[in-house]
Amino acid sequence: MLARLHISNLAVIDELELEFTPGMTTLTGETGAGKSILVDALALALGERADSRAVRTNTKRCTVTATFDLGARADITAWLIAHDLDADDECILRRIVASDGRSRGYVNGNSVPMLTLREIGEQLVDICGQQAHQSLRHPNIQRQILDEFGEHEKQLAQMAASFDRWQALGEEFKTLNIAREDRAARLDLLSYQVSELKTLDISDGEFAELERDHLCAANADRIATAIGLAVARLYETDDGSAHEAIAVTRQELSELASFDDQLSPITDMLGEAEILLTETTESLRRHSEQLQHDPASLQLLEQRLGDMHELARKHRVTVSELPDLTLKLTSELETLKGSDERLDGLAAELADAEQAMHAMANDLSKARHKTARMIDTQVTNHMQELGMTGGRFHVQVKTLPADRIGRTGSNNIEFTVTTNPGQAAGAMARIASGGELSRISLALQVVAMQKNATPTLIFDEVDSGVSGGVAEIVGTRLHELADSRQVLCVTHLPQVASQAGTHLRVTKITDGQSTRTAVKPLTATERIEEIARMLGGVRITKRTRAHAEEMLG
Repeated sequence: MLARLHISNLAVIDELELEFTPGMTTLTGETGAGKSILVDALALALGERADSRAVRTNTKRCTVTATFDLGARADITAWLIAHDLDADDECILRRIVASDGRSRGYVNGNSVPMLTLREIGEQLVDICGQQAHQSLRHPNIQRQILDEFGEHEKQLAQMAASFDRWQALGEEFKTLNIAREDRAARLDLLSYQVSELKTLDISDGEFAELERDHLCAANADRIATAIGLAVARLYETDDGSAHEAIAVTRQELSELASFDDQLSPITDMLGEAEILLTETTESLRRHSEQLQHDPASLQLLEQRLGDMHELARKHRVTVSELPDLTLKLTSELETLKGSDERLDGLAAELADAEQAMHAMANDLSKARHKTARMIDTQVTNHMQELGMTGGRFHVQVKTLPADRIGRTGSNNIEFTVTTNPGQAAGAMARIASGGELSRISLALQVVAMQKNATPTLIFDEVDSGVSGGVAEIVGTRLHELADSRQVLCVTHLPQVASQAGTHLRVTKITDGQSTRTAVKPLTATERIEEIARMLGGVRITKRTRAHAEEMLG
């Protein structure tokens, strides 16, 4: 469950620390006080999209830290351990958003990508916002609700894998099953290209080596001349070579070393220099002997390099890419040569894959029909409890034509409703009014949450559009949900707020120059005043106060 929430410099909140309890907690306050900002703050900690405008004016960054008590949720602890994010029985999510829009996320002090933050967030909290009922109009959302309630995750994964295999085999079959004339033409072209490439027979790294050899051969005369001059200067000059100068110097200093012992290591170094100079000279002589001065050899190098460049130009690749191109075209040639045999085997595989896919889709369809009838009954009951007497809810599971099967199966899911006795059923998106859609949405959420294992549920003014006795039933249903998990509810209805075990009041404070939001846990007496305010508005009478006391029981 959510244990603590710390917010710093977010919108109109400068600094806020809240502690939460198990069961049902309600947040109330006048319109514009900032009740939903708390939900938005928690959503940030859970990895939702950040906006630099959320940062409080004249501050550099905002920070939201949400601390969760994991209790007996071994599954969440295991997930954290698997991702090297474990920290005893707590999970601390932190989000920092800078005024320039940059954002960072942390789990138990470890920097993580936003995707990881969202993954753990989805396991900890489920937020039902004010727009939830609007999304119910979309067919994809309706299908997701049905599949989540029926716990069809495994079947959906198998269905997607089965469809992907069938589709991949179909693409391969289509590629191979091109017109015979086209395949023959492609075979001729590939045979010629592969033969040409293999005739040139370029090995990996050969081009770079040939370029080095060509550069050396093309400048062989210059190199030989330079080496000859170097050898002469170092060893062979009549008027004093470098070798002779070092040898004479070493001999003279060696004779003086008996007078000055510090000259001994110097003469040793000169001896080493003499040896090194001799070895250098020999290396230069050997290299000079190996240099090719043959114009015919240079011509052969230039011819091969030219052939390489010409072939690379024809295939629109670099010379260094020619070996890989040879392998690629050879592989395609072999595939096409064996395409007839492969086509026969592929046709059988494709037929088996299609049969398996349709069987999987049929099993998923049966499961959806079964789940749909369960949802029909439960949502209809809740609709009638919420004041839609005679209203009925029905999930239509239609089978699509075989050519429209997809990764999610072969069904079209549509929520239909009857809002009044004697009225024909119709698509929920067309039949239900705004207020009715809000109540149907709430009924669906209550039903769906019974299957939801998320430890913390947040309802952000999902009770909009209801009042009176219906509002009391809404509060009762939320209270029942809180028997098995933590429920946080932002509401403007006293009938809902009175059902909570903990009551937080949100207020906006201004000094004429700046504005900030404050949140205060209410005492029993303060709670009576707040419920009375929600009942009676600005002027609270003894009667509204008495009514508030009665509601709080």
